[in-house]
Amino acid sequence: MHIHILGICGTFMGGVAALAQAAGHRVTGCDAQVYPPMSEQLQALGIGLIEGYDAAQLELAPDMWVVGNAVSRGNPLLEAILDSRQPYTSGPQWLAEHVLAGRWTLAVAGTHGKTTTSSMLAWILEQAGRRPGFLIGGVAQDFGVSARLGDGDLFVVEADEYDTAFCDKRSKFVHYRPRTAILNNLEYDHADIFPDLGAIETQFHHLVRTVPRNGRLIVPQRSDSLERVLARGCWSELERFGGDSGWSARGDEQAFDVLLRQRPVGRVRWELMGEHNRGNALAAIAAAAHAGVDPALACEALGRFQGVLRRMQLRGTADGVEVFDDFAHHPTAIATTIAGLRHARAQGRILAVFEPRSNTMKLGSMKQQLPRALQQADLSFGYAGGIDWDLAQALAPLGKRARCQRDLQALVDDVVAHARAGDHVLVMSNGGFGGIHERLLRALRERAGSAAPAS
Repeated sequence: MHIHILGICGTFMGGVAALAQAAGHRVTGCDAQVYPPMSEQLQALGIGLIEGYDAAQLELAPDMWVVGNAVSRGNPLLEAILDSRQPYTSGPQWLAEHVLAGRWTLAVAGTHGKTTTSSMLAWILEQAGRRPGFLIGGVAQDFGVSARLGDGDLFVVEADEYDTAFCDKRSKFVHYRPRTAILNNLEYDHADIFPDLGAIETQFHHLVRTVPRNGRLIVPQRSDSLERVLARGCWSELERFGGDSGWSARGDEQAFDVLLRQRPVGRVRWELMGEHNRGNALAAIAAAAHAGVDPALACEALGRFQGVLRRMQLRGTADGVEVFDDFAHHPTAIATTIAGLRHARAQGRILAVFEPRSNTMKLGSMKQQLPRALQQADLSFGYAGGIDWDLAQALAPLGKRARCQRDLQALVDDVVAHARAGDHVLVMSNGGFGGIHERLLRALRERAGSAAPAS
């Protein structure tokens, strides 16, 4: 089958492309301003990419058009497909019908931690010899790719609540029909498509409805929003984590015992930062246990887990200043990420550098939560380019501890002017942020060079 993917450079659709090719299909695709890193991964696989959405692509005559959710009505290629009554489908539906059908799907849903928890789960299953397939919204350093078809019956999928496609406004995850489902957490997000938290809870309820009686839901002990979801109906086994009645942890964030109903079943020793990652680990261990993996083996596997690119990733050190990169963009994720770095780096200041880039943040829906989210940072530097609300005014409660710039180079200069040896610069964005990480490191190296005494 020849499939042509619209919006192929998105992480999810690029993963679908890689899976389709591995399954023996001929794959081509297009996107606006074909961009890395997915464009580079796809080109390395030999997948043909076309710049833009010109209707002339109809001449490719694929067997199926697969339409990503970034493509809306009015797109010239999409309109031509509809006018000529060509066969089309969404990425999630294609995945469900051609990859997930007949397999044991383990889905990881939640507002936060989906990518990291999915990567942990896939790694545990890999170390257990199960050779799982996976489709994850990031690149796990242990695998080096975001998607793999796999050899066995297990498939791990990051189950996103964002909408499916122009023609299907249900959440992506309703297509996956998992046997094991982690509901990691649930907060309001995606203000561009959901009017309120209740609307997202309804989508999670739809997901719960698809899990079979012999399936299992893995849910945190304390979450009011998820309790409301479960109160609307639960027909599967239910396992809790993060409390005393199910899976729990005892010890430090980087060395802790894992307990099941108060009985120790393994110990995790790793380098990951943050209380949130300990919770992610419990959820992954619980899901792997449902698939038959011994918890002690799962704990040992996590001790070798290297993490996910752009999740508290140390990009480099220059002039005594560490520069970290993280995907955090929701206020809760920002606060949690700063807290994790604060715990791991007790000495030195934290300089938080963030970009309100997500659709929700661009709308300004959560701007009032930003001061509290950034409270634990010693200094905060916000990038106001690309938004039409007053970031400086939103951060005013932080006083002199917050600074804003509308120009990226001015932002780099401002951070470097304030950074000193021993500081930790934490860059947070769900985009490339104009390559600010390397720009900061380069500027810090130049500063160090100019300060060096002449020989």
